[in-house]
Amino acid sequence: MTGTVIFDPLIPWPVLIAIAGLALGGIVLALWRGLSGWALRGLAVAVIVAALSGPVYQVEDRAPLTDIVLMIEDESASQTLSDRAEQTALAAEALADAILTRDNTELRRIRVGDGEGDEGTQVMTALNTALAEEPRARIAGILVISDGIVHDADQAPELPVPMHLLQTGRAADWDRRLIVRNAPAFAIIGEPVTLTLRIEDSGAAPVSAASAPLEISVGGGAPQQITIPVGVDVELPVTLPHGGRNVIRFSVPEAQGELTDRNNTALIQMNGVRDRLRVLLVSGEPHPGGRTWRNLLKSDSSVDLVHFTILRPPEKQDGVPVDELSLIAFPTRELFLEKINDFDLIIFDRYKRRGILPAIYLDNVNNYINDGGAVLIAAGPDFATADSIFRSPLGPVVPAHPTARVIEDRFVPMVTDLGQRHPVTADLGQSDTWGAWLRQIDVIHRSGALLMTGKDDRPLLVLDRVGEGRVALLASDHAWLWSRGFDGGGPQLELLRRLAHWMMKEPELEEEALWAEANGQTMRIIRQSLENEVGPVTITLPNGETREITLTEVSLGRFEALFTGPEIGLYRLQEGEQSAVIGLGPAAPKEFERTIATGEILEPVLSPLRGGVMALEDGVPAIRNTRAGRPAAGRGWIGITPRNAYETRDVTQAGLLPPWLVLVLAGGFLLGGWLREGRR
Repeated sequence: MTGTVIFDPLIPWPVLIAIAGLALGGIVLALWRGLSGWALRGLAVAVIVAALSGPVYQVEDRAPLTDIVLMIEDESASQTLSDRAEQTALAAEALADAILTRDNTELRRIRVGDGEGDEGTQVMTALNTALAEEPRARIAGILVISDGIVHDADQAPELPVPMHLLQTGRAADWDRRLIVRNAPAFAIIGEPVTLTLRIEDSGAAPVSAASAPLEISVGGGAPQQITIPVGVDVELPVTLPHGGRNVIRFSVPEAQGELTDRNNTALIQMNGVRDRLRVLLVSGEPHPGGRTWRNLLKSDSSVDLVHFTILRPPEKQDGVPVDELSLIAFPTRELFLEKINDFDLIIFDRYKRRGILPAIYLDNVNNYINDGGAVLIAAGPDFATADSIFRSPLGPVVPAHPTARVIEDRFVPMVTDLGQRHPVTADLGQSDTWGAWLRQIDVIHRSGALLMTGKDDRPLLVLDRVGEGRVALLASDHAWLWSRGFDGGGPQLELLRRLAHWMMKEPELEEEALWAEANGQTMRIIRQSLENEVGPVTITLPNGETREITLTEVSLGRFEALFTGPEIGLYRLQEGEQSAVIGLGPAAPKEFERTIATGEILEPVLSPLRGGVMALEDGVPAIRNTRAGRPAAGRGWIGITPRNAYETRDVTQAGLLPPWLVLVLAGGFLLGGWLREGRR
């Protein structure tokens, strides 16, 4: 029970003060004039002013409330290093016992793990939540048991009492990490791109060699090892082997005594793009389809097109003097011997043997294909004659041979069952809406994938792989009818674009491929195949464990599955002969970017209220009571501020000046003053 005097004025305070001021002025005037009753009149006015101020004696029935101590236990990934988890557990139990033995004190234990994704340790977020759930007037102390590596220190709230960091870790701890300072998102295939890396030692690192080995693996291939200096930024040239996404893995072997090797690896996912696609288009003679090929290739700004149309074959004798001909000589030697390997794709459009390209040149084209080049043959009527390019050194690599028959009849191209699964011809639309072609070269399919057929199901489009290269045969020269809208037209641009890009080995058009797309910790595994079924995909986790997942066919030739990775790092996928790598998050999560325990991060939060950083390596500190504003930590101890909070159960009030008493006192003093002045 507590009693206090409070005031509840009957009139506003400014009016009451004004009345008191006037009364005081009157008393001063009476005193100055020497009136004998000024004291009694002053007492009367004082009683009236006191009555107007409404003095009340208030009695509260109070129940004391316990003090609350918040103890945040860091259980993030960095706390699993060395013996930090054991230090945390022992300190938490010792402090809990000490706090619970104190009178009038409660303990709230808050455990903080890793944040979602790669947010790191969110201690301040947890503290904000705890302070929102508890009355701030009852918070007597805040203890944080952590290595001090907090990633949301900028979210620190305004603290009601000092906070203390009980720091895990050892003074002898040291760690080595690999840092990628600069890595572009894109790079040109075949050209070196410069990355900036650094190997950095932190903590009580031993005096060791000034260099360390670095392993580099591109696309999950065999690693290559080089030696780079420690503590110095190193510029390293890397060449991407293929287009699309390339996963580059850098790693440093674990050194003896370092805290962890989780930050010894860096993953970079870089897209490979071609600088310029060089295409050689050789048209055997002028025809409407030649402009179609030219327009298609020139519409792509990334394509460098070299186009030759043979207008005047050597056997043509029309009597025109050579010096009056405005024709460019076909640079056969330069193109087919000296610079043939500079081209990504060679297209023979209605080309036939006319003595322009000797057999040795075409034989060199054959070698170019086997070494990884690409040749597309758009066949015209000449393909069925004795001068056909099939009857040259290129014949063995052509996936179909002519029957010497040219079909001059209306037909609508049809996609085969295999073509429905192949990326080049899949999803081209409804064939029943396509326009007709009017000519087809009759060929017999002998190798490769038959994707489209024409008249009476005869082969129309055949793709094949030869050695390291690719060959395609389009057994008609009437694809241009679609671009002109004949009979309703058709997907000519998309078909020829896909065909050309498949020839140039664009990754998204590979018929047998395995890749994955990451979204946070979940990956979508995609398998493209011409087979009706595919086997399970074997997933190798960053820690070396393997798991199998079955894929489901979502469309013809495309199989997918979702997999959520249990940890951040590099995952390897394998299905049959197909393999892929993908990184979920950074190879070194934020929790392992800095691993040496420190109080520097939380120092700006602790210092305003004079909290302390205590190393648990030196023992668990004792707990003392401290007053607000005084030092809250010292050698071997930390302070808790008792809040003396209470709950008011009941309140009673009684007036100190009842009206009758005011009337008696005021009247008595006025009467006394009047009598005093009258007697004088």
